[in-house]
Amino acid sequence: MPKYTDKLIYMEGVIVEVHDGAVGIDLKGRLGFLKIPMRMLISDYEIKVGQEVGFNMSFIEQLGPEVNEKYISNIQKHKEL
Repeated sequence: MPKYTDKLIYMEGVIVEVHDGAVGIDLKGRLGFLKIPMRMLISDYEIKVGQEVGFNMSFIEQLGPEVNEKYISNIQKHKEL
C-alpha cells in the first residue's frame, strides 16, 4: 500500500516505435523512454511514428525491501534463452 498521496503530472512524448503489440515513446524534456502495450494507447487515428502523445503520470513508489523471487527466477530463465 503506498504511503504517499497521488500527485498526477501531465507529460508529453513522441511515438518513436510502433510494433504489433507495443508502442515506444520518447518523453519530452529528456526524461527517458517508455514502452507500453498497444491496448493502453487511446486513439481515434492510425498510430504512426512521429505523432505526439500526452498522459498523466504519478511518481513510482517502492513498496518495501522484499524481493519477489518468482520474478527474479523468470528474469533469469528469460536471459538463458
